[in-house]
Amino acid sequence: MSITFTAVMIISAAASWIIFNYLMVPLHLQFLKIVVFIGVVAGLVQASDTIMKKIAPALFHKLGVYLALISTNCIIIAVPIINVDEKHSFLESIALALGSGLGFAIALIVMASLRERMEVANVPKVFKGLPLAFIITGMVALAFSGFSGLISH
Repeated sequence: MSITFTAVMIISAAASWIIFNYLMVPLHLQFLKIVVFIGVVAGLVQASDTIMKKIAPALFHKLGVYLALISTNCIIIAVPIINVDEKHSFLESIALALGSGLGFAIALIVMASLRERMEVANVPKVFKGLPLAFIITGMVALAFSGFSGLISH
């Protein structure tokens, strides 16, 4: 999932940058950026879905509906919008997409690891399931906000 997400993010950032700078700007269609970027992301997710179904059917069935949910993730559409709003170059756009994808991959791996660990831990019945998931998510969010400099001394 992390690899697919990062790949879709990088390709969508590159495609969106090219479409925006070489098609939308010359035609003065910048106001359509959200609609166009959503279309680019949806098309890439559909393409990765089809490719994965042909190349790795076992992985495709294991990921199931989660693969299609990539297109509804806000970070996927945020990266191309940030790139055009801040007037990033093509290489800067790719770097932002790669960094965002790797950051999301790290968050996914950390959350999956913690949830797996909590499955075998001796947790009081009242905290099992969703309450524990919210606690873990909050703790991971605090940790990542500390890394980003939002929490300082």
